[in-house]
Amino acid sequence: MIETGTGRWVVLVVRIPATPSRHRVAVWRELRRIGAVSLGQGAWLAPDVPVFAEGITRATELARRGAGEVLVLDAVGRGETDAGRLGELFTAERQDEWLEFIADCGKFDAEIDKEIGKAKFTLAELEEEEQSLERLRRWHRDLKARDVFGAPAAADADVQLKHCTERLEDYTLRVFAALHQM
Repeated sequence: MIETGTGRWVVLVVRIPATPSRHRVAVWRELRRIGAVSLGQGAWLAPDVPVFAEGITRATELARRGAGEVLVLDAVGRGETDAGRLGELFTAERQDEWLEFIADCGKFDAEIDKEIGKAKFTLAELEEEEQSLERLRRWHRDLKARDVFGAPAAADADVQLKHCTERLEDYTLRVFAALHQM
């Protein structure tokens, strides 16, 4: 994690022809995937830290493929207020992502409860739940990598992922026990 006081940012100004739209969408998706924050029409912001560099390069290449361009600018807030506001914008986006992650952990927990309630202890169901947990782990890892300022919900997300892991371990034991009673 870096301190918000470092204040170094990358601003991307993206210009891509409107048609075909697939190029604009590809760049938009890449910038969202890496955690860049939209500042408005074609302007994006990311902290100037290595974890974002590869995604910025990919977005730039995608724009070029679509006959567009990305101007990549080094930036700092003009004053403490501006620098702080940029950090707030970035952290607010990470906070929203963490809250969505936590909600999905709740869905995973509810799914395990449902399967236990129905006594559905099959290998197929176990495999499905393992895939769901693996998706949560990948998502958590990706969020952790781009949450360079430490959004408040990150700690709760860590706890929720651990809880989901424990729930799957318990469900796995139940499946094992059910299959070996035959």
